Amino acid sequence: MTRISGALAAFALLLLPALAQAAENRCGWIQNPTPGNWWLDDAEDTWTIRTQGSEDGPEGMDLITDISERDYVRTNGSYGYACACMKVDTDDDGQITRIYSFKQLKLAQCRNDKALKFPG
Repeated sequence: MTRISGALAAFALLLLPALAQAAENRCGWIQNPTPGNWWLDDAEDTWTIRTQGSEDGPEGMDLITDISERDYVRTNGSYGYACACMKVDTDDDGQITRIYSFKQLKLAQCRNDKALKFPG
């Protein structure tokens, strides 16, 4: 291995942990109040996942399972909210730009978290 390629390999190894830490773990109320509208309210902010009329939403949107099949509150016909944790990328505009994982939790977990505002 040449000196340059060795230095590049060492730099890449140093950079990998920073890239892996870029995704944020966000937990809170996931809301789908009307067709095509999705957001997550966590202790820090409201994060827009998708809005009606937008394309398909962020990459990984398909990882959000049918939240109405588990612990769920209906607020508008078949629409409503649940409690969830997501590993995501966000931007400075409050948008979730990529979803890496999604896990729906019991409603009690969000209800018992004093840092979360109740949805609605």
